[in-house]
Amino acid sequence: MSKRSEELYLGDMLDHGRRAHAKMSGVSREHFYANEDLQIILMHHIRIVGEAASKVSAAVREQHPEIPWAEVAGMRHRIVHNYYEINTAILWTVASERLPDLIAALEAFTPPEPPSA
Repeated sequence: MSKRSEELYLGDMLDHGRRAHAKMSGVSREHFYANEDLQIILMHHIRIVGEAASKVSAAVREQHPEIPWAEVAGMRHRIVHNYYEINTAILWTVASERLPDLIAALEAFTPPEPPSA
């Protein structure tokens, strides 16, 4: 089994964070609440961001306390394990308010193009 590099996990977080944010560009809260397909797409990207965050080493997490590592991984856990209780309002808040901050924080120290897998 191959071991992925830390940069790839950080790159996944950044890439899927950007993809989720792009899907939400110009979307109103009302449209989001009414669009199940958009909600599913957003959950997919956020799940990947959280899974990748859980794979980042403790050393890197300690070096970057500006990233809410536990919250990011916890959101993935809620989507996967509590799928029957997904709160659309929380999903909206994550996408519209939290993702831009996460993306900016990741951009500050993540290589623009991580090495290929």
